[in-house]
Amino acid sequence: MWWVPSLYFAQGLPFAVVMVMAGIMYKRLGIANGDITYWTSLLGLAWVVKPLWSPLLELSGNKKTVVVLFQGLGGLALIGAGLTLRLPGFFVFSVAALALAAMASSSHDVAADGLYIQSLSPREQAVYAGWLGTFWNGGKLFVQGALVVLAGQLEASLGVHAAWSLVLALPGAILCLLALYHWWAVPGAAPAAGTPLSVATVARTTAEVLGSFFRKPGIWLSIVFIVLFRAGEGQVQSIGRLFLIEARGNGGLGMSTADMGLAYGTFASVAFVAGSILGGYFGAWRGLRKSMFLMILAMNAPNLTFCYLSVYLPSGMLEISAILCVEMFGFGFGSTGLVLYMMQVVAPGKYPTAHYALGTGIMQLGLVLSTMVSGKIQLWLGYQHFFIWGVLAAVPVLLLSLFVALPGKEAAARDEAPAAGRAVSA
Repeated sequence: MWWVPSLYFAQGLPFAVVMVMAGIMYKRLGIANGDITYWTSLLGLAWVVKPLWSPLLELSGNKKTVVVLFQGLGGLALIGAGLTLRLPGFFVFSVAALALAAMASSSHDVAADGLYIQSLSPREQAVYAGWLGTFWNGGKLFVQGALVVLAGQLEASLGVHAAWSLVLALPGAILCLLALYHWWAVPGAAPAAGTPLSVATVARTTAEVLGSFFRKPGIWLSIVFIVLFRAGEGQVQSIGRLFLIEARGNGGLGMSTADMGLAYGTFASVAFVAGSILGGYFGAWRGLRKSMFLMILAMNAPNLTFCYLSVYLPSGMLEISAILCVEMFGFGFGSTGLVLYMMQVVAPGKYPTAHYALGTGIMQLGLVLSTMVSGKIQLWLGYQHFFIWGVLAAVPVLLLSLFVALPGKEAAARDEAPAAGRAVSA
């Protein structure tokens, strides 16, 4: 309890800053939607490729040192990104600093998960798994809610650039303080027992992991399915936040930064967590084969809420918040289906943890590819037609779900215990 919650808060914090808050920040700083979605999505590649260098981090004799190092480096990168916002040409410099923060954060994820596994027994891993997920999402809620609301309040008194400079540096300072705290609190986990690792051993194991992954029956169809799974929702999510704070004269809702942070970062995020929990129970009850089509539908049908918002442009905070809660609840409910698919279809085999990590990397790649082009498509179509496009973009994965291999309820029950262990690593 002295270190697991704070460790995973430190894991979720920079991810949310780079992948969520940065887009809102750049919109308030006057950057075009196409540039925002392209560059912030590109930053997400750090979490796509992290499985490729994760074996090298196994060469470290003490995961604690690696964890503290990357927390401090990520914190300094965020502070540096905040300082660049006061410079001419801030966009280029801040993106470069955020890229460094993203690389540090994704590397920290690998080391932190390894530390968790090495330091705790299987029983303890299960006991603290709930705290792990809660505080990772807590870091995300802190960024989407508290930091965005704070930025909105500071904009009125300090100006947009100064406000976001402080707000971007704040999580960096928190990460640096957490690095100092974890130097004291985190146990110095010894390397796992077994054959001493070497670069040659890691290279052979990596080649074997990749080879066995791509030799799985039906793996290429699975890869296409994973890449397309969030094609519709990912595009709507990336543009949706920008739409909320876009001026009404440009077709947006014209929400203040503080109101958007309150609606999307608190109420809607709580709805997302509730949807995720219920989605897990639904998948366990029905089995993946019977539930997948409905879960994909549940994740993408609420995208129609943005079609409604873009047409009627409501101004009431209560109405907008309620609509966003519906959208995020559906997203949470449906996205559980992809997690279960990767655990029960992609991960099983000799290297389940590594194969699951590859699956999550492919998932992130699909999200990056879809959101990179979303800004250009929105500028071409306008908000109303873009959100209709976002709904239609879900049709391919709905059709593909009828053909990919899906385990039934019996298989899900048989794999329940191994999947729980893999979820901790995820």
